[in-house]
Amino acid sequence: MKKKLLGVLFGAVFISILVVTNSALAATVNLSSGAHSGTPWWVWPLSLFALTFVMGVVAIPAGVGGGVLFVPIVSSFFPFNLDFVRGAGLMIALSGSLAAGPGLLKRGMADLRLAMPVALIASVFSILGAVVGLALPAKLVQIGLGAVILAIVFVMVLAKKSEYPDVKLPDSLSIALRISGIYHEDSTKQDIDWKIHRTPVGLVLFSFIGFLAGMFGLGAGWANVPVLNLVMGAPLKLSVATSSFLLSITDTSAAWIYINKGAILPLVVAPSIIGMMLGAFIGAKLLTKAKPQVIRYAVITMLFLSGFRALLKGFGI
Repeated sequence: MKKKLLGVLFGAVFISILVVTNSALAATVNLSSGAHSGTPWWVWPLSLFALTFVMGVVAIPAGVGGGVLFVPIVSSFFPFNLDFVRGAGLMIALSGSLAAGPGLLKRGMADLRLAMPVALIASVFSILGAVVGLALPAKLVQIGLGAVILAIVFVMVLAKKSEYPDVKLPDSLSIALRISGIYHEDSTKQDIDWKIHRTPVGLVLFSFIGFLAGMFGLGAGWANVPVLNLVMGAPLKLSVATSSFLLSITDTSAAWIYINKGAILPLVVAPSIIGMMLGAFIGAKLLTKAKPQVIRYAVITMLFLSGFRALLKGFGI
């Protein structure tokens, strides 16, 4: 069964790469020659569906949200305006989170008490960030995003303990909010008793995360996991699952700003959401079986590739 699943995943990756590459080359040739594009219209939604399906499978276990991968890739290989891509990026991250969130909560992987305080702070600031992001030049936004993500990758690489952080004493705020619990680790068959610390610092950082999420239009999974795990001391797998659930709250606030500005194109959003949701269902199941160390490597790899691509895009390379 596992071999069949891996075969399907690798096949989807291969097909999506072929379709996207062929479509991008066709569009590049037509645009450079000044001729009308000969690419059939249905190629673009099919390409988006295949690509976002793969993103959904990979992004949920990595806890980064599909938006942080969707925007740099689609803006590079598809002939869509960046504003439409950024608006769709938020909708993508939102749909993937909504698809995976209920299952993660039901399995006890995501924690509601941990999610709600930070979600409230991040949602308020994401609205402000969306307004600012639509007013800034796209290149400046891309450069800032790339720098922030690569800085987070650097911190995670240097961190010695991230799978199960050592939190000796919870802070008074986390005690007052009753943010603690126990979750079952399927990979090791153990019950993990967890608690958090540095809650005020985490809330301040989540206000910054919410602002950047709205400004970049990329969701917030790329920063949720490091703050929950490295700063506040939540176990890595719990941080990943809670981050996936958080996106459904934070991205909703920022998405309304893009909708109000008319930056939502159905041709881009519809096939992407369907692909992301189907992939997210598989990704949520893989999350419960994957080992924490594997999740850590997936998070670092996803963030590095996304940050590096954003920097190249910002500098026009």
